[in-house]
Amino acid sequence: MGLTVTEKILDAHLLEGKVVSGGQIAIRIDQTLTQDATGTMAYLEFEALGIPRVKTELSVSYVDHNLLQSDFRNADDHRFLQSIAARYGIYFSRPGNGICHQVHLERFAVPGKTLLGSDSHTPTAGGCGMLAIGAGGIDLAMAMAGQPFYLTVPKIVGIHLSGSLRPWVSARDIILEVLRRMTVRGGLGRVIEYLGPGLSELSVTDRATIANLGTELGATSTVFPSDERTKEFLYSQERAGLWQELRADTDAQYHETIDIDLSSLEPMIACPSSPDNVVPVKEVAGRPVFQVIIGSCANSSYRDISVVADALEYRGIAPSVELEINPGSRQVLENLDIRGELRKLIHAGARIQQSGCLGCIGMGQAPATGTISLRTFTRNFPGRSGTEGDQVYLCSPETAVASAIMGVITDPRDLGDAPEISIPDVYLINDNGIIPPGKDGSDIEILRGPNIRPLPEFDPIPEDIEAEVLLKVGDNITTDHIMPAGSKILPLRSNIPAISEYVFSAIDPGFSTRAKETEAAIMIVGGENYGQGSSREHAALAPRYLGVRVKLVKSFARIHKANLINFGIVPLTFVDPGDFEQIRQGDSISISGLKAAILNGSDRVDIDIRGGKKIQARIELFERERQILASGGLLNWIRAQNRRDL
Repeated sequence: MGLTVTEKILDAHLLEGKVVSGGQIAIRIDQTLTQDATGTMAYLEFEALGIPRVKTELSVSYVDHNLLQSDFRNADDHRFLQSIAARYGIYFSRPGNGICHQVHLERFAVPGKTLLGSDSHTPTAGGCGMLAIGAGGIDLAMAMAGQPFYLTVPKIVGIHLSGSLRPWVSARDIILEVLRRMTVRGGLGRVIEYLGPGLSELSVTDRATIANLGTELGATSTVFPSDERTKEFLYSQERAGLWQELRADTDAQYHETIDIDLSSLEPMIACPSSPDNVVPVKEVAGRPVFQVIIGSCANSSYRDISVVADALEYRGIAPSVELEINPGSRQVLENLDIRGELRKLIHAGARIQQSGCLGCIGMGQAPATGTISLRTFTRNFPGRSGTEGDQVYLCSPETAVASAIMGVITDPRDLGDAPEISIPDVYLINDNGIIPPGKDGSDIEILRGPNIRPLPEFDPIPEDIEAEVLLKVGDNITTDHIMPAGSKILPLRSNIPAISEYVFSAIDPGFSTRAKETEAAIMIVGGENYGQGSSREHAALAPRYLGVRVKLVKSFARIHKANLINFGIVPLTFVDPGDFEQIRQGDSISISGLKAAILNGSDRVDIDIRGGKKIQARIELFERERQILASGGLLNWIRAQNRRDL
């Protein structure tokens, strides 16, 4: 039986186990990337391992999230990250150089390699034929130390593309259609792999858009083959020597295949407040728009912004609309400039922002109260924009610019003829924003500001748990709900005591106070797809600091479950989902023999609820995860391993 592209990359990097769906394997990681909102903690964790220099082929530290320097904290973190990079052999991408995923695609992505990133949208590099996976910072620290990355072998879903995109329809509309069909839960435990003759329509940056937003399906990763379009892209980046052909075998088997005829697609839009609340643009056309932003790691390439510039060339922006452009990288910005596209944007009245994440993670660009904001961003979770009760729609650059011109949500086909986009054969390359490491950084001083606090120490799991259900929540709870982002909170990522004040603040503003007043251990109860969204390990680390020891839900998102294990929080699921109704916020519970059940390989445990009720929970863990959890987290387990090896 033939192999998929995903299976070929897994096989080439396999260190432990067999590539059989549902089993656990360990793979070698070639490259890592961090961004500053997660990177500071990841490097504190790497330091704790005592490794003198990273052992990957390539590791890059990007500064793209915390770009607002309203006080010393973000600037201090940037100095810390630059000094860490120089000390340990890591490339450093300066603030303003660009969004990690766009810059990595341009300058570092290599077909057939593995990439682990402390950002959930790391699969963007799958557009260049990589197997790229988002993970928590501590998993990045382990990979940089030369350790394997452990994962459950995913099912591989093939999406077969045929036909050709019609004018004004683009890659963003393809992935919006996939989200409409599969929903934000449809990719759980899966890698999405694209195939078929329609691939010839898609450039690498088009593919990167699709791979990026595969994260919103809950997918482990998204993978494209490496073909002639990949070769063209690497040539345009003056990296053609790194190209290799990588395709699925003709008799490769997929768990499921979804067919999409590109010629049948039309402009699509995700309505508030979920990336899968997708409808054709024409169904919501006419709604007044206040703000339009083109950017984020999903749609900030040269192609995405030049189509906006060309559409605006002989048209103005509606008086009621603010149009903002967030270029994905300095390379994008410079090439827009030399080819005359930047002038078109400026002349039309667009606001040109620095190259970074900005409003996508609530770092500025909040919309006005009660208004509609159209964005080419990745997520429209409630309040993520920074405005309570926001109305954020997600769409393609084509739909965004058409709406900015007309002042209402507009199907771009209503503008008439679509612009013809010319992509440079070779881009202007300028790597001045990337600082390579020296050969020896042992004498580099690591610069720490007062906001950078040491990692908390956590104790192992007790034999029995007596806990209070301090919070009960529903389905699709995101990491934004658990540990919000935004300009107020993101600067606290390197200070766990300070950031823990905001745990669950979007749902229950009094949670942190109640947690600190609770003498018992704390349990959180939730519904389906608990922990969807970003890779932020702070959504596990800060609750653990407050005393959360158990989470009992209907199902977990992949990265969040891994983060819980890494910080010693027991992830349990209901054996009978109907028991969700049997347990209430405020209940006192007890779990006898929990540690023994974990270590003995038990798959179930009894939970006694005060008042005489009893329910069962499922323990779904591999042996290594059980050992880590019983130790109280990954760092504790590693330290114990090291002591045994001495």
